[in-house]
Amino acid sequence: MHHFFASPDQISEDTIRIGGNDYNHIRNVLRIGAEEKLSVYDGAYHEYICSLDHYEKETAVLKILEMKPSENELRSKLYLFQGLPKQDKMDLIIQKAVELGVHAIIPVQMHRCIVKYDEKKEKAKLKRWQTIAESAAKQSARAIIPEVGAIINYDDALIFAASLDTVFVPYEYEEDMARTKERIATLSPGSSIGIFIGPEGGFEDDEIQKARERGFETISLGRRILRTETAGLCALSVLMFALET
Repeated sequence: MHHFFASPDQISEDTIRIGGNDYNHIRNVLRIGAEEKLSVYDGAYHEYICSLDHYEKETAVLKILEMKPSENELRSKLYLFQGLPKQDKMDLIIQKAVELGVHAIIPVQMHRCIVKYDEKKEKAKLKRWQTIAESAAKQSARAIIPEVGAIINYDDALIFAASLDTVFVPYEYEEDMARTKERIATLSPGSSIGIFIGPEGGFEDDEIQKARERGFETISLGRRILRTETAGLCALSVLMFALET
């Protein structure tokens, strides 16, 4: 079954009206026919099982057959604070992080980030990244579209993360893998968890020190050094497995 999103103003008591790019995808790409079923999420953890009723001008009109709470989301909210990587690595990180259940992705400018965007380029990148998140959310049947936040500096990211229940900082010089396993095993579904990932050059010593001063926990992801585009996905995979209910 194909998955789509709709805003509250598109949903009435018994129908959902889909326009824009999704209309084109439903009619001209997927070629959905009358009474064929689709799944629609409202971004508020509800899933609507629908069938195509008819097409109007630039609109697919869907008949609601059933509405139920979505069971596809983790109870915990995972926040990925990603040091800005080079080239288009962020595209892959966002796509896979959404598939793995991330709640939000916050791009972070750190000391060793090579990439810097001016206001115009940042705006274009954020639009592209949010489109990637939406596409990945549809593909993986997410009940929400995770938000890709604006690029913030490291100190502001630390302030943001301080409101979360737990914050982990995977660090290449942290060797106590047993402690990491034990700590992850104590996490409770329903908590909010942040993960900080450094850019290609890794964290500066003072960045790790600042994180520790706030009570954030440095952890190990194993004896091998992972690339920035691998480390966050590894951490999310471990947390998803531990917290999935």
